[in-house]
Amino acid sequence: MAAVPPKFFPLTRKRAFFVSLLLLSPAFLWPAAGYGDARRRYMKEKVRKMFYHAYDNYMAYAFPHDELKPLSSTYTDSLSELGNLKLEHLPQNYHGSALTLIESLTSLAVLGNNTEFEKGILWLADNLTFEVDARVSLFECNIRVLGGLLSAHVLATDSSSILERSTYKNQLLVLAEDLGKRFLRAFDTPTGLPYAWINLKYGVMENETTETSTSGCGSLILEMGALSRLTGNYQYENAALHALRRLWSMRSSLNLLGTTLDVITGKWIEYSSGIGAGVDSFYEYLLKAYILFGSDEFWDMFHSAYLAVQKYFRHGPWYHEADMRSGKATYWQLTSLQAFWPGLQILVGDVAAANVSHREFYDIWRRFGVLPERYLLDRDMLHPTERYYPLRPELAESTFYLYEATKDPWYMEVGESIVDSLNRYTKVKGGFASIRDVTTMQPEDHQHSFFLSETCKYLYLLYDDTFLAGRNYIFTTEGHPLPIRSSWHEKLPGSYIPENWTTVKLLSLRCFILSVLLSSRIFRSSNIKLIRIQVCGSFISIVGLKHSP
Repeated sequence: MAAVPPKFFPLTRKRAFFVSLLLLSPAFLWPAAGYGDARRRYMKEKVRKMFYHAYDNYMAYAFPHDELKPLSSTYTDSLSELGNLKLEHLPQNYHGSALTLIESLTSLAVLGNNTEFEKGILWLADNLTFEVDARVSLFECNIRVLGGLLSAHVLATDSSSILERSTYKNQLLVLAEDLGKRFLRAFDTPTGLPYAWINLKYGVMENETTETSTSGCGSLILEMGALSRLTGNYQYENAALHALRRLWSMRSSLNLLGTTLDVITGKWIEYSSGIGAGVDSFYEYLLKAYILFGSDEFWDMFHSAYLAVQKYFRHGPWYHEADMRSGKATYWQLTSLQAFWPGLQILVGDVAAANVSHREFYDIWRRFGVLPERYLLDRDMLHPTERYYPLRPELAESTFYLYEATKDPWYMEVGESIVDSLNRYTKVKGGFASIRDVTTMQPEDHQHSFFLSETCKYLYLLYDDTFLAGRNYIFTTEGHPLPIRSSWHEKLPGSYIPENWTTVKLLSLRCFILSVLLSSRIFRSSNIKLIRIQVCGSFISIVGLKHSP
């Protein structure tokens, strides 16, 4: 069955910094009246307890190893296993890099635990080294380790930080640059596309696989770009940007990309792709790079890619996979990683479409109690083998973004349902366990580090976003905040009013609001001010943006 793409109107050439299409409702304009303060405080504390149950057990039974095994109250040194489905070339003398601690630092800051935040930073400064004989995924090590170190450094040096300047002397940035230098060896290919795997001590190993994914070589620009802006050394950003440009040059005439490719030949291996595993963060980083660095080049790539996704992948509220060459549907399946997409649509302003897809993901969550890794839409059944739930954060992430954009209290109720399910099905005495099979809720002895860096963080921010007050951040794909600074921008985007986005009737509300998400704490910036607000009956539109000096 061929996909029937929705009618979709192209954007004008003018760009938006944070423009969102919202529907008129009091809930969109004022704090959530339907979700009382007492209930909100209760949920905030419930999520806080979740985080500390996971964190305290990690520190007690797994630290300084990488991740906690909550059923056996022991550890796994899993950095070399991330993305390594066949568990090949595992190191013999690797004893962990405190991965979960690195991932937890920014969440500790969000929760306001400056004491533990500083304690973790100082331990890493004194003990962490990357001079280890370990083969790691460039993608995973970038988003988890490099991103975690850079973000924690930014928070440690923030003007509101309570860390003593005499205590913190940029040690995390020094570690981050050491790691970035090791990453550069992966880019030594004829195409500039990086190898997917690199040995932290020895570089690219002999006979290393030349296969990588679109996400693997197209989702490095935020962390490596931030590293360059913080150090003044632009070789990191240049390497990531060259790889991204080369990848984009490999798109089809339909502006679609495949899933896997060869870094030596620059040829596609897998032509079918979607918005899930292997491709997801490529789209995410195009838009977020535009927000973080302000280059129109990123917007032009994202704009074209987003329109292609809507045209060739979308079928009602779902997104199937398609052949990049023809646009014909290949696989009709939901994957849990796709649940990030509504959150991305919030950033670009396609709120109506985001809401519709989010509700479908939430329906699947309610049906099974958690979100299965893969669900076959054409057969209306679970995938026969990929029935697990590894504590993924994507649905919580999108729920947080939708609430921040709309202030609709219904999203807080969704968050409450997610929290209740996590406590009911995944909480064990020794932490939080992944689910091996959603039909039996059989636990698996693994607490992934992203549960602390993302899942708990987004759920906490849903009920208490005071961390974002007066601050201006964009979150990486691993949930680590990076600062949006005018000094990092090549130029700030100009005024923009969209002609049309995806048109979907939502909740029988009456009309559209053209609203800049600067009113939300996620997107507030001292560098952007409204020019004029037009009020006409029940229609409200923000008709211009201006960069303030």
